[in-house]
Amino acid sequence: MRRLFPVTHETAARDRDRGEETGEWSLAELAAAYAYPVSDDGGPRTWLRANMVSTLDGAAQHDGRSQPISCPADMRVFGTLRALADVVLVGAETVRQEGYRPARARAEFAAARKAAGQGPAPAVAVVSGGLDLDFSLPLYTSPLVPTVVLTGTDAPADRVAAAERAGARVIVAGEGRRVDPARAVAALAGLGYVRQLTEGGPRLLGQLVAADVLDELCLTLSPMLTAGDAQRIAGGPGVSVPRRFALASLLEEDGFLFGRYRRP
Repeated sequence: MRRLFPVTHETAARDRDRGEETGEWSLAELAAAYAYPVSDDGGPRTWLRANMVSTLDGAAQHDGRSQPISCPADMRVFGTLRALADVVLVGAETVRQEGYRPARARAEFAAARKAAGQGPAPAVAVVSGGLDLDFSLPLYTSPLVPTVVLTGTDAPADRVAAAERAGARVIVAGEGRRVDPARAVAALAGLGYVRQLTEGGPRLLGQLVAADVLDELCLTLSPMLTAGDAQRIAGGPGVSVPRRFALASLLEEDGFLFGRYRRP
């Protein structure tokens, strides 16, 4: 792993000392590189970041899953971002396709999470208007931190009851069978989950972009070409004027680029 941007005298010297092959960064180094911003008083602030992967030709998946276009370094970043977060926000379709399980506690991050006032692992928050979810799965029945289900006012009552019986915390964050992105972000912050991470999928990310609630995009650019008709990292409603983000950092390993883009 090497830092391409921003490069300081310290990072340049470190890469030079390590040689051309800079080696694998420690988890502590990755955590420092992806630290959440703080408020003026030094405490955490509400911040929603997304973590996505895309091929060179814009595919966010291959055969319906993101794993085939990922790599070990991408998975280290994935794990680090989860370890820094209070909550992982994800769409129902992604939960079904990717076989989501509860976030696990990582011994390597236990001390840092305790010092930050966080629990042993981030909660998972599932966005679902119709609650067409399998509440017998471990994601709902045996997480370290209760799973949150965000839904609308017209969610089927029997499905709400099933979610609650499984141990999930159901929160209404929209009208009808629609979840409002801004209300979802605010509701999670109200639970104390201010360091927010979304892993998509593309439809959810598109909704967050359209609602202008996304603060940061962590994008892995995979040096692969897939063609086909795979989804982009964000889909759904467009925006009238493209959102402009600023490059905060850029890392590289084995041809994969790891960019962080923030609101300017």
